[in-house]
Amino acid sequence: MPRTLDPQLRRALAERVRFYNELGIYDFYRREALPTNLQLSDVAVATAPEIQPEQREEMPRSKAAVAVSVEEVDLFAPTKPEAGVNDPTQALRIIREDLGDCTRCRLHKQGRKQIVFGVGNPRAELMFIGEAPGADEDEQGEPFVGRAGQLLNNMIKAMGLRREDVYIANIIKCRPPGNRTPERDECDTCSPFLMRQIAAIRPKAIVALGAVAAKTLLAINAPMAEFRGRWYDFRGTRLTVTYHPAFLLRDPRQKKESWKDLQMVMKELGLPLPAKPVE
Repeated sequence: MPRTLDPQLRRALAERVRFYNELGIYDFYRREALPTNLQLSDVAVATAPEIQPEQREEMPRSKAAVAVSVEEVDLFAPTKPEAGVNDPTQALRIIREDLGDCTRCRLHKQGRKQIVFGVGNPRAELMFIGEAPGADEDEQGEPFVGRAGQLLNNMIKAMGLRREDVYIANIIKCRPPGNRTPERDECDTCSPFLMRQIAAIRPKAIVALGAVAAKTLLAINAPMAEFRGRWYDFRGTRLTVTYHPAFLLRDPRQKKESWKDLQMVMKELGLPLPAKPVE
């Protein structure tokens, strides 16, 4: 039987939920309480070394957001603006309007020109998710339009698809200054809008491009070698990981490995398997 909350606590919790809603966060999850006799010595704490941008494929994992434990569902199940909308095109439009000219994190003060929401087929069976917009993307307002975007186009074409057939987005929607790796709080603030995009599109498969996307989406700390070559169940769809096109530009030798990942995706989607690798 659910316990009754103190009215003052109930009001405080409702106010906190409204605060999260204003950030675009609508989903809350219950986490089991830690044992009362747990000692600090029982918890392993690791400090990750500083990673340079060119080493992003091995970037340390962003810590998962703390789950909110709740008892009263009516307070913590607010309706998303796009709830009940069956047309994904309309749902994405509502999400974009809800995002607005976002000022929810520091990036709006650090030189971003515009928000890069996402592009592609709202009914796509396949979705690609990268890390963050770069200079070209920030200029044009569309993800993956620079050199890495041209390579991604080639990857999509090698699969027998067109860019217009898939949907492309990033973990965060504003360019970090100097193309640095997104900070944990930036990902935590922005990714709820990405989750709503995924829910609206309902793709059959998602390809996370690079370590930043993989670790943020899956909240798993692992090297790329361990991420790749397998499927993950993710929010009602299937998710796999391959190298970010920017990494492939720096190390073209890994294109053959990326092609193996894409062939696995093609098999999952029932696409014919051509012999031509990614160039």
